[in-house]
Amino acid sequence: MTSSQPIDNGVARRIVVGVTGASGAAYAVRVIELLAERGVEVHVACSNLGKRLLAEEAGIARIDADALSGGRGDRLVMHPGNDVGAACASGSFRHDGMVVVPASSNTLAKIAHGISDNLVQRAAQVTLKERRPLVIAHRESPIGLTEIEAMRKVTEAGAIVAPLSPGLYLQPESVSDLVDFMAGRILDLLGVDHQLPIRWDEHLAAARGKSDRDDSSSR
Repeated sequence: MTSSQPIDNGVARRIVVGVTGASGAAYAVRVIELLAERGVEVHVACSNLGKRLLAEEAGIARIDADALSGGRGDRLVMHPGNDVGAACASGSFRHDGMVVVPASSNTLAKIAHGISDNLVQRAAQVTLKERRPLVIAHRESPIGLTEIEAMRKVTEAGAIVAPLSPGLYLQPESVSDLVDFMAGRILDLLGVDHQLPIRWDEHLAAARGKSDRDDSSSR
């Protein structure tokens, strides 16, 4: 198991991941896989529509730790999606941040207005009130005024809205490249190290190095 940065006194990092019903199951699975790979303790809450999403888009009919983490289920703690009394629904539950991925407009609005019908929404609201990092990876398009206002409200409350809009400037060659781009950006926002090649400066350095090698070989 890869070691991770501690929260405090050697305690492994702990991240909460909420999965809701907006299209984008691949993003959720990849983020969870990467966090588990980095040795993070991952607490997963999945809404009812999030479960349907994982079944329809990722073929994960039974939501279990190994299926979501690429076989690293020992790093995951699974919470029933409707259990608003779960540990991560309490402000006394210490963690390093939360991401809702993918986040539906419905979930975005509920968080923005302090309404909690399930564990994902409750855990997100607790994360805000405790002033911990909250990343909302919204995945719906186009967006209307109600979504824009909800984004404004959660941003003012301290959340980071990170629309699932992968960049193309690194010349992706597959859907996996697009998913990795956003998964890496989400880990950056949560302060979790990773080795995904998503950084523009590293891309430029690699391009310069290739150009220099080509110049040398042509002399």
